[in-house]
Amino acid sequence: MSAEAQVDQVRIPPRVALLACSVFEGEIALHAAGAQHIVMTRFFEMGLHDQPDHLRATLQAGLVELDARNDIEAVILAYGLCGLGTAGLRPLRHKLVIPRGHDCITVFLGGKERYAAHQKACPSCYYYTPGWNRGRRVPGPDKLEQLRAELSAKFDPDDVEFLLDSERAQWAMHDTATFLDLGTADAEAEAAYARRCADWLGWKFERLKGDATLLRDLLWGRWDAGRFQIVEPGHRLAHSPDEQIMRADPDSP
Repeated sequence: MSAEAQVDQVRIPPRVALLACSVFEGEIALHAAGAQHIVMTRFFEMGLHDQPDHLRATLQAGLVELDARNDIEAVILAYGLCGLGTAGLRPLRHKLVIPRGHDCITVFLGGKERYAAHQKACPSCYYYTPGWNRGRRVPGPDKLEQLRAELSAKFDPDDVEFLLDSERAQWAMHDTATFLDLGTADAEAEAAYARRCADWLGWKFERLKGDATLLRDLLWGRWDAGRFQIVEPGHRLAHSPDEQIMRADPDSP
């Protein structure tokens, strides 16, 4: 074992609270096993991504609730910018730590550089993960039928078909289903599901081994400034229109 690995093995991670998107439930259960320093974990429904303002308000309320705790050193977020849904979050008593990434795919791939490289190589790829699959939020027959049922409760049949056609038009911008695997027990079954969706759509299919390093380092307190944005009390999380993706701005009075 290297000297660096020995030091890492004995270091004591900071005590934290974790606020996470439910898309990460399986991956966090796997990679946070034995993490007694995570004193509280709360998952939020992935549907909040559809309403960035609601996502921000929900997470800010979570930060307010944690303000009363005196047994943590930081709050960690298993999120990215998520359509600017996390931009504007204000830590109160405890600093906030979040991976630098536009969305969760950065975390599944291990960093923003690999994500950017894959998008450049395959700009028409659509990413599938176990969590997104379980939520039926990925292109495929189940998503289409779920959407049809939701729309039918609100709109006339002609309007429903128009909206479904609009959804299909969005899917037509892609031609590859890319399944990302972080080693969870359901990976084989969910990869098979993604392949079935690809076949139904007439898309290509690829399976990529993800990189859990970014997620593990978030969970275990290894927060370097190159990969994580740390927001201290008195500041707010903001979008940075460069390769850093995020920054911390002074909070306005």
